[in-house]
Amino acid sequence: MLEIWGRPYSSNVIPVIWTANELQLDYQLQLAGGSFGKLDTEEFAKINPNKMIPAIRDGDFPLWESLTIVRYLCSRYGEGTLYPRDLQQRAVAEQWMDWSASIAFPPVIQLFFATVRCQPEDRDPAKIAELRDASAQALRILDAHLAEQAYVAGDHFTMGDIPLGCIAYRFFNIEVERPSLPHLEAWYQRLSARPAYQAHVMRFFGKNPDDWQALEKASAAEGVI
Repeated sequence: MLEIWGRPYSSNVIPVIWTANELQLDYQLQLAGGSFGKLDTEEFAKINPNKMIPAIRDGDFPLWESLTIVRYLCSRYGEGTLYPRDLQQRAVAEQWMDWSASIAFPPVIQLFFATVRCQPEDRDPAKIAELRDASAQALRILDAHLAEQAYVAGDHFTMGDIPLGCIAYRFFNIEVERPSLPHLEAWYQRLSARPAYQAHVMRFFGKNPDDWQALEKASAAEGVI
């Protein structure tokens, strides 16, 4: 049985859970991190000595780092579908996965924390505007790329779409003004039609910090997803 350790609404865990569901894998979610704890246990240290989520245990094989896990699951269980056989197409998918982590993720997640995770009275409009513009500037690059094709690595959905799809959901659901990004928006709509995306990415993430306690309680009630 595949084990996924983490919280189902964590920005780094969501891509792993989405991947597992796209691949229709049987897995057990081990709720860990935040109020669930478990990261300082001896058992978890054997899986990830960094004491961070996400991490997986596939049989007796432990692995950590979100995008590494996505690549591993796709290469082992999705060769020819999520993991392209063509070397150049696979390289393009990996290129955009790395770009998502280095360029797109930082401004979008900071924008998320400056709005959704910040009490209204504590929000800094100037900072929010700066992060909104930085997010849009990064995503314009992806928008231009998607003008030529339906998905990140070509005409079909691959692992390259997964981390960026998670970023896009947050970007399009933070209450800020956004520029028109028609190709990005069309791609986001295609992702939004995927059942696994609907179930595991398009999750309510709260409009204010008070909602996060409710999210943790809901996750505990879910147990295994």
